[in-house]
Amino acid sequence: MKKGYTFCVLRYVHDPLVQEFVNVGVVLYAPESGFISALCAQKFSRIKKMFLDVQGPHFRKTIGYIESRIQEEGEKMMESLPLEKRPETVAEIMPRILPKDDSAFQFSSPGSGLTNDPEKTLENLYNLYVEKYEAKQDRTSRTESDVWRTFKTPLEAKRVIGHLTPHLVKARDFEFEFDYAWKNSVWHAYEPVSLDLAESSSIIDKANTWLGRAQSLKDAPEKFKMFLLIGKPSDQKLYKSYQQAENIMNKMELPHEFIREEDAESFAENLKKEIAEHQGK
Repeated sequence: MKKGYTFCVLRYVHDPLVQEFVNVGVVLYAPESGFISALCAQKFSRIKKMFLDVQGPHFRKTIGYIESRIQEEGEKMMESLPLEKRPETVAEIMPRILPKDDSAFQFSSPGSGLTNDPEKTLENLYNLYVEKYEAKQDRTSRTESDVWRTFKTPLEAKRVIGHLTPHLVKARDFEFEFDYAWKNSVWHAYEPVSLDLAESSSIIDKANTWLGRAQSLKDAPEKFKMFLLIGKPSDQKLYKSYQQAENIMNKMELPHEFIREEDAESFAENLKKEIAEHQGK
């Protein structure tokens, strides 16, 4: 039986005077299903092309904060409030995440509908309001955002995702901000990488890009380990290129590890244990 939901779109408003904005995420709330979650853009390139002076680190940090706060609100609400006391619509929750002011990030007016699969509906709304506007430099079967969703679901279920924050690694001639990281003895930095591309050459090019990126980061004074969350090609004919891509990326001279999508559940469980052990020390 389908149950009601409300949703709103997260917008980056570059100029409040002229209301120039771009959609960067979607939040969906289904009170009867006990579901609230968000999907936000992982690519910064489209926003940068539209607004040249936007600050990447601040943008990514704010996106990460919003996702974490929505998860926190969901956990708090579902654990402590009986159904009859839960907020009726997403509009009642969003002011707790972002106050209504003239800041660059704002939520739209809510929409509503019926669904028997809130998570799938959230993905569909994200594709409708955000993903379809992403620049398609490679004709991808799946984007980094798609790959991240595979990992995000078990991380949310294990209540781990709230511990992950953006982290900027600065080397001598290059810097790169990882969207998700946490610190044990050293920083553990996680980044989704889609190798589900239409052409073999694109898969190899992306592998070489990451190899070059790692080479540029290896002299960073702050030590860290890089974890690439890998999305494999959907087309089995491209599997050889995928294996070649992993071989290329394994030449990275900094500590690294590949986590493949089929290991997303065990990855989330292991990360939960690591964080719990670290907190217990």
